[in-house]
Amino acid sequence: MLKTPFHKYHLDHGGKMVEFAGYEMPISYGSVIEEHHQVRNSGGLFDVSHMGRIKFAGRGARKLLETLCTRYLSDMDDKRCRYSLLCNEQGGTIDDVLVYRYDDHWLMVCNAANKQKVLDHIAAAQQAHEFKAKVEDQTASTAMLAIQGPKVMETVGKFSKEVPSLKKYGFAVKNLMVLKMTISRTGYTGEDGIEIILGANMAAMAVKLLLRDESNIAAIKPCGLGCRDTLRIEAGMPLYGHELAEDIDPLSAGLEFAVTLDKDERDQGLPFIGQDALKKIAAEGPKMKRVGLVLDSPRTARQGMKVYAGDEEIGYVTSGCKSPTLGKSIAMAFVDTENLSHAESMLIDLGSSRVNSAVSTTPFLS
Repeated sequence: MLKTPFHKYHLDHGGKMVEFAGYEMPISYGSVIEEHHQVRNSGGLFDVSHMGRIKFAGRGARKLLETLCTRYLSDMDDKRCRYSLLCNEQGGTIDDVLVYRYDDHWLMVCNAANKQKVLDHIAAAQQAHEFKAKVEDQTASTAMLAIQGPKVMETVGKFSKEVPSLKKYGFAVKNLMVLKMTISRTGYTGEDGIEIILGANMAAMAVKLLLRDESNIAAIKPCGLGCRDTLRIEAGMPLYGHELAEDIDPLSAGLEFAVTLDKDERDQGLPFIGQDALKKIAAEGPKMKRVGLVLDSPRTARQGMKVYAGDEEIGYVTSGCKSPTLGKSIAMAFVDTENLSHAESMLIDLGSSRVNSAVSTTPFLS
């Protein structure tokens, strides 16, 4: 199994290690629920170094990215991030990504389990269009931390006054002590916070710098993949392999904001892979849509469980958990669009019984 540059830190702090996307990663350091509340109330530090980091440079880098990404990127200012998706020709999702625009290059952050698939997709597009771009996988040479929670910006402000003033989906390139790093203001928990990308050889020093005094240690504690999942479900955020897949398109998943259907009509005239298929889905209307559900039961809905309206099967669960913040069982599901328009509640088949669930907007937290 692969190890991230923070592997020793995880072991030193009691991380319960599991295999995830080919890496040995901490599922928790103790209690998943306590870590969940730590992020909601103060701050949590997540190792996300397993996620892919791919650099695009050269004359054809922008054109290559426009061909790959569903969202228009050419109007981005330097030091801005944008959420987008990569699709196949049928409009299905290959991955969801974050794209960073630097003054002289671009960076794409993708999901760990999809990195090789994404690299192959990039190579195929580059070969088909002969874009002159240099594509470099920087995952192994860099490390990445996500620090999320309501007290994070205050804590990070002790090191840099610029970082708390960053706009959402903005980033800065900073030199702190001897550490050169990219600090962005995005997140996957529903809380404010930052992500830090830096050289792999500087990872241990970065943690020591961030958590060098008792007040910082109290405000920001290490958290594992377990609570990262419950946090993102509460925030109504899709996860690849659950709400996104190669047979699930972004429009059905409720991600219209990240799809520029008229990209080929913009000034660059570059359609993205899968654009024609998504235009057709948009014109006809998606057959299924992602919804939030709040169960009338303390039991937890699991991926693949069937959703019913009366006796009619109308969909399936993609993610579910007992929400530590709300104290209720919540889930996301794909449901037939026809049934969704008039349904206020649905039944989820938990195996031994079917329980009522109310349709909810997402995010689940107000």
